[in-house]
Amino acid sequence: MNELQTILEDSAIRLFDSLVHPSLLEEAENGTWHSDLWKIIEEHGFADALTPESTDGYGESWHDAYFIVRAAGRYRLPVPLPETMLARWLLSRSGIDMPTRPLTVARPGPELRLARHNGGWRLSGTVSRAPWGRMAHTVVLTFVEDGTVSIVSSPIAGAEIHRGTNLAGECRDTLVFSNHPVEVATWRDVSWMPEAGVLGAMLRSAQIAGGLSGIVELAVTYANDRQQFGRPIGKFQAVQQNLAVLASEAAAAGVAAEAAFRAADRHEPSFLAAAAKVRAAEAATKGAAIAHQVHGAIGFTREYPLHWITRRLAAWRSEFGGEREWAIHLGQRVMKAGADGFWAELTSQMKEAR
Repeated sequence: MNELQTILEDSAIRLFDSLVHPSLLEEAENGTWHSDLWKIIEEHGFADALTPESTDGYGESWHDAYFIVRAAGRYRLPVPLPETMLARWLLSRSGIDMPTRPLTVARPGPELRLARHNGGWRLSGTVSRAPWGRMAHTVVLTFVEDGTVSIVSSPIAGAEIHRGTNLAGECRDTLVFSNHPVEVATWRDVSWMPEAGVLGAMLRSAQIAGGLSGIVELAVTYANDRQQFGRPIGKFQAVQQNLAVLASEAAAAGVAAEAAFRAADRHEPSFLAAAAKVRAAEAATKGAAIAHQVHGAIGFTREYPLHWITRRLAAWRSEFGGEREWAIHLGQRVMKAGADGFWAELTSQMKEAR
């Protein structure tokens, strides 16, 4: 972590910690959109961190952005900050005007279709479980066909919205488009083909890493405060062992996610993004179980803050592709590389990640 990244992370942590509290999360889970919260985040520039300076952004690297996204996960931001960062990056680099409102990114389903219409483009079909769909102004999609990536900017106004939520109560809405006017641009950078699924998985991996760091803090604090048999339960070796495993899972998820973000700066994140999502999902499962075991019954109560993180960890595991999907992706890539190519690819990824 360099000096700029330290400043970014410290600024994000201080701001998010001051803004997010249980009553705000309760209201968000009940469907409230906190426009004041979003306005403050916008004013601090985090939503435009990845947007190039040429389009009035800050031009930060993906590696820099990792620390903002991780902090967003740690403090359970109930707004689409990671999605807006990615959407604005895609739009700004493809020449499409960027709305100054919250945006979202989703994976296009197989039934989603683009068609020419009177010199423009129309979108028809369904986008399932779009993050913050009802709260966002525009959904950004990527279509890959014949080695070409098309960036699609579709205003949500006029779409049919079927409301839904994930396990944590975050908006995950189904959007139905019928001959819907959209803007389309061909991705300009021929050195790589960004896909919403890959980059979205990368975002969720960083958020999981942040969430895990939060439950490590909660579990250690509780273990040091909770007295049993005349001493803190954190003094018992079995509890210490569990806390050590929890901390190692959080660290592993963080390292994997950070490596993927660094790979995005090299225009080749797909391998490490897949590995990060698999590793983060595994860490989320193990870490949440240990955290609840350390806390005992109190960890399952509505009043205690642990569930605000662990329910998100459980939800984020499957978003933008679950552990199984990305494990299959890695396996197929290994098979394609063959016995001679696999080791060379693996070591090149690790060398660049250092």
